[in-house]
Amino acid sequence: MSIFKTSTKDQLESFVSNHWNELNKYLDDKFNQMPTPIYSSVDIREGVNKFAPVDHNFYPAGFNNLCNLDLNNTGKYFNDFIKTNAPEVKTVGILTESHTKNLFYLDHLISLGNCLIDEDYDIKYISFDNSLFTNGDSLTLTSQSKLPITIHKATSQNSGTFINNQEIDFIIMNNDQSQKINIDFNEIQTPVHPSPTVGWYQREKNHHFSYYRNVVNDFCEYFSINPDLIQAKFKSVNHIDFSTKEGLDKLSSGVDELKQQLSSEQKIFIKASKGTYGMGISVVNSGEEVVSMNRKKRNKMDIGKNKIKFKDVLIQEGIDTIIKYDDIPAEITIYLVNGHPVGGFMRANPEKTASCNLNSRGMIFKKYCISEIREGEDHNLKEAVYSIVARLSTLASTFELAGALKQGMNND
Repeated sequence: MSIFKTSTKDQLESFVSNHWNELNKYLDDKFNQMPTPIYSSVDIREGVNKFAPVDHNFYPAGFNNLCNLDLNNTGKYFNDFIKTNAPEVKTVGILTESHTKNLFYLDHLISLGNCLIDEDYDIKYISFDNSLFTNGDSLTLTSQSKLPITIHKATSQNSGTFINNQEIDFIIMNNDQSQKINIDFNEIQTPVHPSPTVGWYQREKNHHFSYYRNVVNDFCEYFSINPDLIQAKFKSVNHIDFSTKEGLDKLSSGVDELKQQLSSEQKIFIKASKGTYGMGISVVNSGEEVVSMNRKKRNKMDIGKNKIKFKDVLIQEGIDTIIKYDDIPAEITIYLVNGHPVGGFMRANPEKTASCNLNSRGMIFKKYCISEIREGEDHNLKEAVYSIVARLSTLASTFELAGALKQGMNND
């Protein structure tokens, strides 16, 4: 007999639907005790026996993939966050990535900006990357949807942030800093959210999933839920060098140890702890596949975006997705603002199978709306569970954020 009142996936779906308000009240109370990121996104896999977050992003792209109904409701959550943290704000700068040739990313920036324009903020897209501005202090581009967008050169002056002579009151960071921005944010009094201290130049997936495990254990103990229903098993392995093969034997042993806890059919995901954009990921069946990796696979695991060197890895239980879009394997991404789910999409990939990394070449996106989830609505069972799992992942990220902010203060 199970020691948990909720011990199966079907029971979990029913419990979440019937206790929606109670679960969210619990999470609201937890968020109120921690520094919440202004926004985030969470990738979720749904398998036969569980749901599990497999990635969390502090600086999400992809707002262009949310449905219009969800986007229409998103601005109020941004407004609540900004008014709480900086009530006099009028001009908001969205600090962008430098890959301005990615036209879909430009669509994302426009969609993100429109959420704030709807709340009567003056929105400016800004960058500290001087290499973007070869002809003046601004760069006007056209997005994939043929919409114009202007990115302005930002400068730090007298502890403030300016474009030309206009001061930016509040910065939304949308640069994941896999390469650290060459600015001392400690010298800028302009509020920056999420904090630059959780950029990928120092953030670790290993830390996030350790916090997530703690958050889930507390949550599941409180509601008598089997924690295995909402998390993937994982191990951390450090000090790997894929180019020289140093530490591959240790990584191989870690894979085999985790494999012993899983069914024989399940695969193992090896993820660079600082990886982003779906880079630095390999899927294996055994430790033997690690030590026998060819040079091409090792090179893929060695260097990521902006030439970041991968040294530490997360070994994670592979979850074969049961979600399909037009008979194509898919997974869920949920977007949150101020800790509240505001929208999502399905990421599908016709070039992959249910056990593969879907965040890779060939992926497509399917919008769906989550704005109308209410307690007891059976037709929204899945969306309700996705939302709770996404909130738990973002709650875990608040501990990362608190630690990074404390470390930043200690370094002042």
